[in-house]
Amino acid sequence: MTLMFRRALVAMLLAMSVGLTSAVRAQGNPPASSAVTLFENVRIFDGKSAALSAPSNVLVRGNKIETISTQPIAVDRRADTRIISGGGRTLMPGLIDAHWHAMLIRVTPAQSFGDVGYVNLVAAAEAKDTLMRGFTTVRDVGGPVFGLKAAIDEGIVKGPRVYPSGAVITVTSGHGDFRQRTDLPRTIGGMLTRMEQVGGAMVADSPDEVRLRVREQLMQGASQVKLTAGGGVSSPFSPIDVSTFTEAELRAAVEAAENWGTYVAAHAFTPAAIQRSIAAGVRCIEHGMLMDDATAKLMAEKGIWLSMQPLPEDLRLGFPVGSVQRAKADEVWPGIGRTYELAKKYNIKTAWGTDVLFSGALARQQGAILASLVRWYTPAEALVMATSTNAELLALAGKRNPYPGKLGVVEQGALADLLLVDGNPLDNINLVADPGKNFLVIMKDGAIYKNDVPK
Repeated sequence: MTLMFRRALVAMLLAMSVGLTSAVRAQGNPPASSAVTLFENVRIFDGKSAALSAPSNVLVRGNKIETISTQPIAVDRRADTRIISGGGRTLMPGLIDAHWHAMLIRVTPAQSFGDVGYVNLVAAAEAKDTLMRGFTTVRDVGGPVFGLKAAIDEGIVKGPRVYPSGAVITVTSGHGDFRQRTDLPRTIGGMLTRMEQVGGAMVADSPDEVRLRVREQLMQGASQVKLTAGGGVSSPFSPIDVSTFTEAELRAAVEAAENWGTYVAAHAFTPAAIQRSIAAGVRCIEHGMLMDDATAKLMAEKGIWLSMQPLPEDLRLGFPVGSVQRAKADEVWPGIGRTYELAKKYNIKTAWGTDVLFSGALARQQGAILASLVRWYTPAEALVMATSTNAELLALAGKRNPYPGKLGVVEQGALADLLLVDGNPLDNINLVADPGKNFLVIMKDGAIYKNDVPK
């Protein structure tokens, strides 16, 4: 064996080791311990029903729900056994936010493309607060979240489960293109802009470029892929009425994602952008707030998911009066109620999320934004949407699902993401708007992150 060959072999083995480490990280949490937690005397909202159960007991072993019974459950009183007296309070699944941007909450737009270390530290602090609001899972639909996800999964920082999309994939001048005019003209194959270097958004202007950028996100561990098929509010050069990707470009993304057994979610407001996305094979429309009756009917017939957000008025008012963004927000906001009515009319598969950007104050209202769904839904319907329904959307990731197992439900064999609520949220959904007071226990993956049950 020559010296050159030995060096090449060592280099190859090192590269394989790095790759295997990345693959292990992409699989999610390390194996849970065999610790036992018994919730006694709880009323269960199982994530699906419109009423609470009879007084029950729930046994969690490791990271899964092992037993649910109206009869007493005997456990060994070991050192790692925890018994929580529910006192007739409500035990429910951890909440799921299906449209979240973990890296873009507390920072400003300028900071988001600045120092990467700072952005990750800020995002880690927000991730802990997200978990402590009772959100045990988020579907991240745009941003360089892979490192934060790995740190959460490895227990380095506290936070929710993260279903990452990676960089938003956009076209030149599309929603998600935050470059300035001074960055133009773009040189094909040239140097990436700062926006692309940090992994916030990637510009792709042909089917081949789309395939490349989609595959890059999948290589990094994306569980689904996010494209912007039409204009958006926050982007400076992206009118709402514009359809961006061609059908061929969208189809290239769908093909690449389906080759990996997962799906494409497309940001789209207008009927044209939505219908083009559906024709290309997109399985989930984000927002859809300007859809018409015919488009809603098409979504229902094709079984397309609608990921909607009851965007708060404070978000619209946060854009300066007279700005391009404020004008676009004024155009979109009236469509929120109409779209929810269409979703109900045609029984569209509807997920719930917040889409908070660049506002720590609005992030603290995450639960209140969920509670605002009662403008269109009963409290039970809203909570089902934020638990078991959102979990169904997450399952579209197939084998790219970083957390195999049942989420969003309280049932035997499900992953133990649980909240003990001081009250009945099916009667008073506003309980979720004040998690600091009303969520006495927060459990994720069988681990207790908060326990304020009175002794």
